[in-house]
Amino acid sequence: MPYFIEVVLPLSLPRPFTYAVNEAEYAFLQPGMRVAVPFGKNKLYTGLVIALHETPPQLYAAKDIHQILDDEPLVTETQIKHWNWIAEYYMCSVGEVYKSALPTGFLLESETIITSQKDFDPVAANLTDDEYLVYEALQTQSALKVGEVVSILNKKTILPVLNRLIAKNAVSLQEEISEKYKPKTIRYVRLQEEFLKEEQLSELLQLLSNAKKQREAVLHYFQLQAKEKKPITVKKLIEAGTTSAVIKSLADKNIFEEYLLEEDRVQFSGSANAGFELSEKQQEAFNSIKQSFEQHTVTLLHGITSSGKTEIYIKLIEECIATGKQALLLLPEIALTTQLIGRFSAYFGNKVAAFHSKYNNNERVETWKQVLQASDKAQVIIGARSALFLPLQNPGLIIIDEEHEQNYKQQDPAPRYHARDAAIILAAYMDAKVLLGSATPSLESYMNVTSGKYGYVELKERFGKVLPPEIVLVDLKDKYKRKQMTGHFSDTMTEEIAETLANGKQVILFQNRRGFSPWVECMTCGHVPQCPQCDVSLTYYKYKNQLRCHYCGYHIANPTHCHKCHSTDISSKGFGTEQIEQELKVLFPEKNSWRMDQDTTRGKHGYEKIIDSFKNKEIDILVGTQMLAKGLHFDNVGLVGILNADNMLYQPDFRAFERAYQMMVQVAGRAGRRDERGKVLIQTYNPLHNVIRQVTEADYVGMFKEQLYERHNFKYPPYFRMVRITLKHKDYEKLKDGALWLYNVLIQHLNIPVLGPEEPAVSRIRNEYIRTIMIKIPLGAALGTTKKSIRRILDSLDAVPQYRSLKVTVNVDPY
Repeated sequence: MPYFIEVVLPLSLPRPFTYAVNEAEYAFLQPGMRVAVPFGKNKLYTGLVIALHETPPQLYAAKDIHQILDDEPLVTETQIKHWNWIAEYYMCSVGEVYKSALPTGFLLESETIITSQKDFDPVAANLTDDEYLVYEALQTQSALKVGEVVSILNKKTILPVLNRLIAKNAVSLQEEISEKYKPKTIRYVRLQEEFLKEEQLSELLQLLSNAKKQREAVLHYFQLQAKEKKPITVKKLIEAGTTSAVIKSLADKNIFEEYLLEEDRVQFSGSANAGFELSEKQQEAFNSIKQSFEQHTVTLLHGITSSGKTEIYIKLIEECIATGKQALLLLPEIALTTQLIGRFSAYFGNKVAAFHSKYNNNERVETWKQVLQASDKAQVIIGARSALFLPLQNPGLIIIDEEHEQNYKQQDPAPRYHARDAAIILAAYMDAKVLLGSATPSLESYMNVTSGKYGYVELKERFGKVLPPEIVLVDLKDKYKRKQMTGHFSDTMTEEIAETLANGKQVILFQNRRGFSPWVECMTCGHVPQCPQCDVSLTYYKYKNQLRCHYCGYHIANPTHCHKCHSTDISSKGFGTEQIEQELKVLFPEKNSWRMDQDTTRGKHGYEKIIDSFKNKEIDILVGTQMLAKGLHFDNVGLVGILNADNMLYQPDFRAFERAYQMMVQVAGRAGRRDERGKVLIQTYNPLHNVIRQVTEADYVGMFKEQLYERHNFKYPPYFRMVRITLKHKDYEKLKDGALWLYNVLIQHLNIPVLGPEEPAVSRIRNEYIRTIMIKIPLGAALGTTKKSIRRILDSLDAVPQYRSLKVTVNVDPY
C-alpha cells in the first residue's frame, strides 16, 4: 500500500508537491512537521508537511523523502490555515508565506559537500595547479564546502575546476543538510563532591599550598557561592580574578568539574508587577473596552497622544494571561519594540518574549520554540509585523498599537500582507479579541466603526491631565521675504529652541528626508547627477562627501566640477536630516544634537543607543525622520519642530493628506508628555491649507469626512479594493508591449476599472524599467472570483513565449 504526503517548499511554487513515504514514516508524521526532500536535480530543501494521504500524483512519479527533521509539529494547524488565507488573499504562493514566516534557522538548504575519491592517483591524472590545490586540501580534511574552495583558490569561478576534478574522478559531490541553529551553552564549574566535606576541604587547601593561584581560585569559588547561592559560571570565576588556565589545571587535577548548561539568548529581567493605578479616564476606557468586547471581536481605541494607552494595554494583557491565554502586542517599528520591552518586563518580569528582524537567527528560533510550547517565558509576546507568524497556542488578545502605520504593510518580498488585516483574520480563527490602538486611526478602521462593524472607545484626556501641546504655525514665505531665516530655521524656531534648552528641556526636530540634500545641481548648465541604474537623482551626503542612490546603493565621490560642462559652480538643493544637524551645530555649538534615521540606526542596537542617550538627557536636540513619529515616550521634550510640512502634503499618493495629518499629529504628540504643556512649531509655505488647519485644531473627524468624500468621488479605498500589478524588464520595448498586452486582456475580461499601464514616478530601478497596472475592485464585486480571474490572466501572460521573461509582482491593497 503506497503512502504519500503533501509538502510545501519554501519556493514560489503554485502548489504543494507529493512525496512518497513508508508505512512507519506515515504513522509517525503529522501536519506541521518538517522533512528534508529532494527537489530539482540534486537540491535538498526543508519542506513542511501539510497533509497525509494515499493517492499517488497523476502527472509525476513521487520521490522519496530524504529524512524527517522534527519529532513533533513545529507549525500548528491554525497557522497552516492562516497561511493559506494570506496566500489566497494577497495572491502569492503558500511557499512564499512559509519562507517568510519561519526563522531561517529552521529552513535548511543543502550545502554542496566535496569529498575526495579513495583510490585516486594524482600523478597519472596530470592535475593543473588549481586542481592540485583543491586535491591537496582534501588530503588534510575529509570534506570541503563550495564556499571553502572559493577561499582556497581565491577565485569566484571555481565550478569549471570542480567539474574537471569530477571528470577525472578525483572528487565526488554529496548533498548534505546542516542544522543551522545551535543552542547557546554556558560553561559552569563545581567542586568535586569528595571535597565538599570540611575535613577534605582543609586537606585540599593544604594540598594546594604551593600552587598559590589555584588555591586562590578555590577560595574565590567559595566566596562566590556564599554570595550568589547558585551555580557558578566560568566567566564569573574569571571576573573574580582567576584565569582560564588555572581553572583548566584544577579540572585536570580532578578538583574542579566543568559542565555545560543551555541558556536562552534573550532574557528580560524585571520584577513582576511593578504596580501602578489607572487614572479615572483610563479606567473608564478600560471598562468600555471590556464591554465592547462582549459585542465586537475588534474594538478601536482612539486615544490622543500621551493619553496612556500603554497602561491600558498592560492591564488588559494582565487579565488575559490570568486566564491562562497568550497575548500578542504588535508594533510598527523596531525602535518602539525596544522601548516597550523595558516597560513590559518591569511589569510582567520574565513572561515577555520579543520577536523582530533585528534579532539574529538563533534568538528567533528560541522565541519560536518558547511560543510553541506556550512556556511561561512567552505569555506576553511583543514584536513587529513578523511576530504575527509565531505558533500561538491559545491567544486571548491581539493588540495592534499605532494601527494606522504604513509599516504594517509588507512591500517586498512576497507575501505582501498587511499585519493588521491578517491579525484580525487570525483572531477570528482562534477566537481571540483584537484591540486597535491609535491617536490618528486609519480611515478604513474609523469607517468600520461608523458602520458598526468595530467597537469604539475614546480617550480624550492626556495622562496626568497635561494639556495637549500648543501648535504654532510659521509662514515660511513671509519669513523669507522679511529675511528672517538662518539656513532652514526661522527666527521664531531658533528663539523657541534656545528658550526650551535654557529651561533644561529637550527638543525634537522632524524632517522626513535623510542625507544632506536630495540632489546637487550645476548652476551653469542645470545638470543634476543621476544614478546610472535607476531613474532618480543622487542624494548628497556631506559627512561621507559622496552622492548616493537610495534605491540601489550606487555611490560616487562628490564631484568637484560638473560632469557635463565642467563648471565648478555646483550647489546642493533641498535639505535632509544631515544638513539640519549641521546647521544646529552652528546655531547651538555648545549643545549636543544628534540624528535618528535609517543611516544612524543600522546596527542591532542602533535604536536603543540613541533612544537611551536621549532619555538620559545626553542629547539636547534630536533630528529625525518618521521613526520619531511612532509612539516613543520621552518625559523631558518641551518643543517639537516640523521643518517643512509641505514636503508631506504634496506626494503623488491618494493617502498623502491622511498620512500628513497622522504624521504631524503623531510628531506633535511627542511634546510635553509629563508635567507642563509642550509646544509645536510647524514651518510651512501654506499655513491656510486645510490639513494643516485640521492638525492645529486636532479635528480628526473633519479630516475623516473630507478625505472620505474625496475617496468616494475618485474610486479609492475604503470604497474600492485595489490590486497593483508591477511589471519589470531590462528591455524597454519588451516591457512596453507586455504591459499593453496584459492591460488589454484585463480590460476584456474584467468589468471593473483598470488603469495603466503607467510609468511610476521612479520608472527604472537597478537597470530594470517598470510599468504598473492598477485594478480597482468595487466593494460590491466578488473579491475572490475577481482575484481568480486576475491570476488566470497572469498565468496566460506567462504562457506567451516572448513575455515569459517579464518579472511580474502582484500587490493587493498596495497602500
